[in-house]
Amino acid sequence: MDAKDVIIAQKDTLIAQLQGQIQMLLKRIQALEEKNACLEKNSTNSSKPPSSDIVKPAGMLRRRGTKRRRGGQPGHRKFSRPPFSPQQIDKVITYELNKKQAQGLEPLNEWQVIQQVELPQKMFRVIEHRARKYRDRATGRIIIAPMPPEARQGGLCGAKLSALIAFMKSSCHCSFATLQRFCREVLNLKISTGKLAKIIKQVSRALQQPYEQLQTRLPQEPALGIDETGHHDQGQLHWTWCFQTPNFCFFHIDRSRGSKVLRQLLGRHYQGIVNCDYYSSYLKFARLFRVRMQYCLAHLIRELRFVAKHGVRKVARWAYILLKLLRKMFQYLHRRDPTTPAILRAGLTRLREEFLHQVRRPPDHRLARKLERRFRAARAEHYFRFIDEPGIEPTNNATERSLRPAVIDRKVTQGTCGHAGMRWCERSWTVIATCIKQNRNVLNYLHQALRAHWLRQPAPKLV
Repeated sequence: MDAKDVIIAQKDTLIAQLQGQIQMLLKRIQALEEKNACLEKNSTNSSKPPSSDIVKPAGMLRRRGTKRRRGGQPGHRKFSRPPFSPQQIDKVITYELNKKQAQGLEPLNEWQVIQQVELPQKMFRVIEHRARKYRDRATGRIIIAPMPPEARQGGLCGAKLSALIAFMKSSCHCSFATLQRFCREVLNLKISTGKLAKIIKQVSRALQQPYEQLQTRLPQEPALGIDETGHHDQGQLHWTWCFQTPNFCFFHIDRSRGSKVLRQLLGRHYQGIVNCDYYSSYLKFARLFRVRMQYCLAHLIRELRFVAKHGVRKVARWAYILLKLLRKMFQYLHRRDPTTPAILRAGLTRLREEFLHQVRRPPDHRLARKLERRFRAARAEHYFRFIDEPGIEPTNNATERSLRPAVIDRKVTQGTCGHAGMRWCERSWTVIATCIKQNRNVLNYLHQALRAHWLRQPAPKLV
C-alpha cells in the first residue's frame, strides 16, 4: 500500500466518523425541536386550561381595525326591560304643575313614567321570640313553653338570612371576611366569622339528603359527562370530580384521581356511556369493566393541532388532513339547513371511514404512531359513538363548563380547611349547577332545604 492509499483510507475513516456525528447531531436536533414544541403547548393545542397561558395566543388577538363597536350589534333584536306590574309597585309619587304653571294648559290622562328600584332603609327585621317560664308548685321544676324549631335551631339568623349567607358563600365565592363585611356595611348587622361558619355547616347538613339522592342516581344514568380538576385542602392536593347530565350536576371531592373513584360512584356494572377526555383513569375503567365511552373530539383536535405544527413535514401534513376531516364532521353537525337524521348519520359515517383510513396509515414517527394506536380495532368506536347513539355529544365541553365555577371558587378561596369544608363545597356546587340547569332559583332552594332540615322534613328534591 503506497502513501496515496494510506491517505484515502484515512479520509474514508474521517468521513465515516463525521457521518456518525452528523447522524447523532440530527437526532439531537430533532429531540430538541420536539422538546421546544412541547414548551409551546397552550390551551389551543393541548389539554392545558386557558388559565395556564401566560399571554393570549397570537391567533386569539384581534387585528387592529376589526374591533366591534360597543353595545348592540347589527342584526340583533333590541332588548327592552318590561315594566313592573301594578301589583309589584309599592309606592307611587305623582308630579303636577301648580295652578299658576298650568294656566292655559289642558291636563291629559297621560304620564311620563320612571320606575325606580330602591333598597329599604332597614335591610332586616328583628323578631324576638319569648317563651314564658312556668314553675311547678308541687316540685319547683321550671317548665318553658315550646318554641318553633326555626326559632330554636336558627338562633341569631333566620332561614332566609342563613340562605342568603350560604348563597353569597357558594354562588358569589365570598370568603368569611367578605361575608362579615357585607353584613356589617350593607345589612348593618354585626356578626362574627364563627357564627357565619356555623350557618354554613347548618346549610351543608340541610343539603346532605338531596346530595346523596343524586349520588344514588349516577349508576342508572344512560350517559354521563365526567371531568376532574385539582382541589387543595389544608395544602394537600385533592381532586374535584364533576358528573354531568342534561338534568343535574354532581360534584365529589376525593384524594384520588384514579379509576377507583369511578368504580366507587358508578359501580362495576355501569351500562351507560361515559363522555370524557383521554385520561388514563377513564381508559382503565373502560378496559376493566367494558364501559362504552365517548372520548372528547375537542381534546383530539387540540392534540392534532400540536402535531400539525411539527417540524417534520410528512407528520404535519398527516395531522392537517385529520384536522380537516374533523372540521367537516363538525360542519355536518352544526349545519343550518334542515336535514333528516338518516342523511346526517350517513354523512358522518362517511367522514368517520375517511378519518380511520387516514389515521391508521401514520408516517414513521413516534407522535404519529402513538396517536394511531388509539384507533386500532374496536378502540375507534369510543371516538365516534355519538354517530350511532342519539343524544350523545361528541365533546365534553358541557362538563368543562359545569366545572368552571368550582375552578373559580378554588382560585378565589384557595381551597378548604378540613372535611366539613370539602363536604360543603361538593354539596353547594351540586345544588347551584343543578338549579341553573333546571332554571330554578338557587336562593329559594337553599331556604326551602334549610327550613325542611329544621322541621325534620324531607328536603326538596333536586331531580
